[in-house]
Amino acid sequence: MSEKNEKDIEQIVPEENTEETAQEAAQETVQETAEETQTKTEKETAPKGKGFLKKDKNKIRIEELEKKVEECENKIAKDRDDYIRLMAEFDNFRRRTAQEKLDIVSMASTETIKGLLPVLDDCERALEVLRQSNDSEAAKEGTELIYHKLLAYLQSKGLAIIEAKGQPFDTDVHEAVAQFPVQEEDQKGKVFDVVQTGYTLNGKVIRFAKVVVGI
Repeated sequence: MSEKNEKDIEQIVPEENTEETAQEAAQETVQETAEETQTKTEKETAPKGKGFLKKDKNKIRIEELEKKVEECENKIAKDRDDYIRLMAEFDNFRRRTAQEKLDIVSMASTETIKGLLPVLDDCERALEVLRQSNDSEAAKEGTELIYHKLLAYLQSKGLAIIEAKGQPFDTDVHEAVAQFPVQEEDQKGKVFDVVQTGYTLNGKVIRFAKVVVGI
């Protein structure tokens, strides 16, 4: 073989080796790229370790806090309802107590005034006797003054005389103690005479008028 052919062979061999090396490098690059892509995909799809667990714990913590908030809101609503009920009961108790006090005072006042009614009766009888007697006018005037002053004071406290004579008999304010025959038709069923004066206190009967009814 000539020297020229040997040189040509030496030049051809290195060119073939270079092509093989380039192909191998390209294959390695493709393989490395594929491996990197797979690794990246696995990283993206795989659980994120501590970060994922932390996120899960935060979610659980939020749910627990929301549950506690709901429990607190329910407790507050219940306490508010109990408070309103308690205030209503206290207000009713206060009103009832105030009314009971008024009733006690009114009852005491009623009993006191009822105790003075016989005094008025005695004054009325004394005046009736004095009008029919020949005693001095001073005794009549003095008795009338005492009677009217006492009656005016009791009337200022709510006492009122029950009108009876000549009125239709009314069982709500009159108490019949006797009956008396009358000639006039329009007087039948009416009060013919008053035996004892009746009284009301603030519109409530404290003593019925004892009357004689015409028949």
